Amino acid sequence: MRSAIFGSVLYLILSGCRLPPEREPLKPLPEDGAQFTYAELLARARLQATAALEAFYIDSWMEVEDAAKALEQTARFLPKTTEQPAALKDTLAQTAADLGKEALKLGVAARGKNVSAANEAMQQITLQIRELKSKH
Repeated sequence: MRSAIFGSVLYLILSGCRLPPEREPLKPLPEDGAQFTYAELLARARLQATAALEAFYIDSWMEVEDAAKALEQTARFLPKTTEQPAALKDTLAQTAADLGKEALKLGVAARGKNVSAANEAMQQITLQIRELKSKH
């Protein structure tokens, strides 16, 4: 009886101790003119920047490059979003273009496995996303 209870408790403990599921990669946005809200794409940019940073930590350069490509696409779509904050009406296109340029730099750094350049690009990306968030 005791061994059955002990075995059941041990099973429950061990079944609860598992790694979280792998994060599903974000799919590319459709290029067919679908409309997205500003909040949706800002959240997407944050997720992509986080994915790039996590991949960078484990030296998964291909994942860093993929995240950079996705982030560059998101930056291209930002000026076309609906429900844009009024504070960004005049500067959103330039800020999004700057974010896209940094994403391109991150992709180049990832292809070259250049730690310093990747780190610098990710810092700029993080600052730009934060700036977009603070105005939202």
